[in-house]
Amino acid sequence: MNSRRNFIKLTALGTSFFSFGKFMPLIAPKDSQTNSEKEKMMNEVLDSPIVLSTWEHGVPANEGAWKVLSAGGTALDAVEAGVKIPEADPKVRSVGYGGLPDRDGRVTLDACIMDEKSNCGSVAFLEHIMHPISVARLVMEKTPHIMLVGEGALDFALKNGFKKENLLTPESEKDWKEWLKTSEYKPVINFENHDTIGMIAMDKEGNLSGSCTTSGLAFKMHGRVGDSPIIGAGLFVDNEVGAATATGVGEEVIRISGSHLVVELMRQGNSPEDACRIAVERIVKKQPQKSKEVQVGFLALNKKGEYGAYCLQKGFNYAVYSNTVHNSLIEGKHHY
Repeated sequence: MNSRRNFIKLTALGTSFFSFGKFMPLIAPKDSQTNSEKEKMMNEVLDSPIVLSTWEHGVPANEGAWKVLSAGGTALDAVEAGVKIPEADPKVRSVGYGGLPDRDGRVTLDACIMDEKSNCGSVAFLEHIMHPISVARLVMEKTPHIMLVGEGALDFALKNGFKKENLLTPESEKDWKEWLKTSEYKPVINFENHDTIGMIAMDKEGNLSGSCTTSGLAFKMHGRVGDSPIIGAGLFVDNEVGAATATGVGEEVIRISGSHLVVELMRQGNSPEDACRIAVERIVKKQPQKSKEVQVGFLALNKKGEYGAYCLQKGFNYAVYSNTVHNSLIEGKHHY
């Protein structure tokens, strides 16, 4: 667990309440305090806003999200804006444009988004659209549904002004043709063929939102969908408790409803890091041999502003941006 404030100074008492990196309970604000004074105290506790995202491409993604958060924007707007950056970057070979294709040479995308009111939207098996996260948000805001897939998702996107584009770059096409020589499918630990970006954020009001977007496993079977667009697996937000997101081989995350599990573990009083660790240990218990061969990582943030991560194998990292942690890349603790 990483606590984002080392101490809370209560000038009225002249005493710092701090114990082993955890916050001691605050004295409730007096009724005579103004709203601005209460807001100041809350901001001291939370050090809000804050945004976290998975992997190295989370650093530029965080930059985009921080522009929204630092200007007073909502966590929902931030997590959409942030992940649109890797979605449009052809150098990020596991997300959006330039993502490695399925075994048929087709780039299919999955994404979901969730806000502080438990509103959520999702798209899966979507082709030809640069920003699936924005389509997912429109599903949330403009339809009575949560998930649209395949041709239905594409038709919805086109009717709402998105352009149909070729997402297969020459570099990804070259890699696919090279793969065809053997047609061997085997996920590689910490390889770019499954490095989803998941992002979770808290705004200055203390509200949480999250997003998750990916081109999925490289050279997967046509039609395969992983955990990234599934609420409760690749992403889950509960504004009373916290938010969590997952990365790695999605099948293993789905088996345990991973992100929902992490949030529920935080509800029970576990720190974000401990909640992620327990979820990882459940994967190990359920699939002991397979867990040694794949990578799964969880990233979590609670309402206190504490955050943490845990993964199966060494190599998972995540980026953090706040007023006190300026977009640092942190190595996640690991089971093996």
